[in-house]
Amino acid sequence: MYSMNIVVEAILNGMLTGSVYALVALGLTLVYGVLHIINFSHGAMLAAAMFGVLTLNQAFGLDPYLQIPILTPLLFVAGYAIQRFVIGPGSHGKDENILMITLGIAIVIENVLLAIFRSDIRSISTDYSFNVFEIGPFIFSQARVFGLAGSVVTAVLLWFFLARSDTGKAIRAVSKEKLGASLVGINVKHVYAVTFGIGFACLAIAACLLLPTFYVNPSIGGAFVLVAFTVVVLGGMGSIVGAMVGGLIIGVVESLSGLFLGESLGQIGIFLTFIIVLLFRPTGLFGAKA
Repeated sequence: MYSMNIVVEAILNGMLTGSVYALVALGLTLVYGVLHIINFSHGAMLAAAMFGVLTLNQAFGLDPYLQIPILTPLLFVAGYAIQRFVIGPGSHGKDENILMITLGIAIVIENVLLAIFRSDIRSISTDYSFNVFEIGPFIFSQARVFGLAGSVVTAVLLWFFLARSDTGKAIRAVSKEKLGASLVGINVKHVYAVTFGIGFACLAIAACLLLPTFYVNPSIGGAFVLVAFTVVVLGGMGSIVGAMVGGLIIGVVESLSGLFLGESLGQIGIFLTFIIVLLFRPTGLFGAKA
């Protein structure tokens, strides 16, 4: 039997981890909401971003959090260019072509990372990696608390951008009605590329928040993107609020599963949740019916 304090602490720490899962899922759900396709290169690009953080830290001693303003625009430009000049022209308007292209991009990125960094597991040690906050009887990792704060700030800024800016309104218009948006003068191809860029920019921020507490290797993105898919399905495909809430729920499920079943079996709860949601609420918590 576990004391109530231990269970509550597991729930709260699960929410801290889940906030970063939500940030990874944000880009995935945004791309789906606008382009209505699954981006299979999402996990590989996360791994690339994490290796970018590792490289800048080792070469220049830059703290992962200080790299956010450096890597975020770089990943945005990379996402914009990949969609505008590779995925868009190569798809010929067919969704199945987009799926195959993004899968091919993922394979290329992962193999390039393997060639450069090999398959070794690497990590970053910072002054706060193993520091904790003690609040009453509860103990929280400082890095994961910073990750929660960064994820919430990113989600709020993204929501305001989509709700208030002209580009954000164009993105929402294209997600609702592509033909109608093009008829009123919106450049749909540009909006697609911007959306892809924002999705990758979210990965840059996630990578900077993850590295102080997680390891990295060329295949690490696959593990995160599986969790991100579950978050997106739980929250509702295309819903930003759903991604945040879903991430927190999945983080708690993983934490409690690890507590009661053992650390090695912690992710069983995630995939059971995935199956249950598909069976009983396939549109997710905040998703709309097609």
